[in-house]
Amino acid sequence: MTLALAIIGLAVAFSAIMSGAWWIALRSGKSGWIDATWSAAVGLCGALAAILSIDGDAPSARQLLVAGMPLAWSLRLASHIASRTAASDKDDPRYAQLKQEWGESARSRLFWFLQIQAAAGFALVVSIMAAAHNPAPGLGLRDLLGAAILVAAVLGEAVADRQLSAFRSDPANRGKTCDLGLWGLSRHPNYFFEWLGWLAYPAIALDLTGGYSWGWAALAGPVLMYWLLVHASGIPPLEAHMLRSRGEAFRRYQARVNAFWPGPAKSASG
Repeated sequence: MTLALAIIGLAVAFSAIMSGAWWIALRSGKSGWIDATWSAAVGLCGALAAILSIDGDAPSARQLLVAGMPLAWSLRLASHIASRTAASDKDDPRYAQLKQEWGESARSRLFWFLQIQAAAGFALVVSIMAAAHNPAPGLGLRDLLGAAILVAAVLGEAVADRQLSAFRSDPANRGKTCDLGLWGLSRHPNYFFEWLGWLAYPAIALDLTGGYSWGWAALAGPVLMYWLLVHASGIPPLEAHMLRSRGEAFRRYQARVNAFWPGPAKSASG
């Protein structure tokens, strides 16, 4: 199998998986299954890309390490989103708003929207592949650094999700905005840690001596994820929904707490 055929095969697989996510979302009426499926697809396709062998050799220690990283990330995230979707009787507000804006063409536009997501997910898979196939011998400090970054990101995102779930489960907090724990440092700490995890792959892939030029492709992960979370499908539609549902209370929260980068909250007067 040539590298080109392997890449094409992974791209086709990702497109097919997201087509299935489109069908599931339409049949169930719950768009949350889309994000759960996408996360699982990135993890699975990323692991396959990591252990891919063009010459028939057994996967190296680095390939196995990198293959386990997206699997661990996707297992936690996909299971979290899936359990939240299964427990909810409402559609994801971001997708619900898009369907309302699209009107009668919502079905077809959602399909092509998910194909764009498939393309974005495949770019993340390329980032994983670039790290896994770094030809440097053995495992070194950069590999351990990359693994440590991913572990810290997965744990940070899990803590943020748990804090938000605990806040929402308290009836006294109905209609309120969570600003406790990590949510007092960033309005979207889960998104920050999601982005942080993608720095793990450039940490492993980049070779500043110029010996592995393909390593620069690993930057596609953090660059694309930052754009998606901060400027596209993450913060903008979610905060638009929060402003509609929380109003002035959320505006005050916006004034006090950074949107993405964690930092101390501003005073009310500031």
